[in-house]
Amino acid sequence: MDERLFFPATSRNRDCIAEALSKFLPDKGSVLEIASGSGEHGVAFQKLFPFIKWQTSDPNHSYRKSIRAWIIHQGLEAKMPQPIDLDVESKPWPLAQEFRRTLKTIVCINMLHISSWGCTQSLFEESANHLKKNNLLILYGPFQIDGKHTSKSNELFDHSLKTQNPNWGVRDLAEVNAVATSNGLKNHAVIEMQAHNLLVAFKKS
Repeated sequence: MDERLFFPATSRNRDCIAEALSKFLPDKGSVLEIASGSGEHGVAFQKLFPFIKWQTSDPNHSYRKSIRAWIIHQGLEAKMPQPIDLDVESKPWPLAQEFRRTLKTIVCINMLHISSWGCTQSLFEESANHLKKNNLLILYGPFQIDGKHTSKSNELFDHSLKTQNPNWGVRDLAEVNAVATSNGLKNHAVIEMQAHNLLVAFKKS
């Protein structure tokens, strides 16, 4: 049985995300992707950036099964490690010592708005523990700017999210920046993306 999952948003945004990531990813070493979902992004980026080891992770068992299926489907078993069972709020993160030694960048796509604020805080706390000086944490997704939505569609999306779960919602970039600063990471770059999303890179000081 084919256990691959297909998320429509991935096919729409992976090319533009890859283009933006290419400005920040290291020439070698490992990248940890938090909340990898179906795995479609992970296998695409592993193929596009072959000199990096792309480590996916997700706490959802069915998503990890999908990631494994995508790795096999793309013939990446020899290159790409199996996904890690990682819950961003469960600290410390279960990262092997050898992987921590090679870790250069952490990437998190479309998680902040569909998780509690505690997940955002844990993401920065643990990223600060694992990243070395000048390494990056890179986020992608919708954000508010100074308390205002960047589009009517994002405002409606935010309302829909909060209806589903009051702990969810489009985060304000200023509040995210504050959490970053308190954990020794500085807003390094902001790139406007398609569909009123942003890619934001934070550098470990």
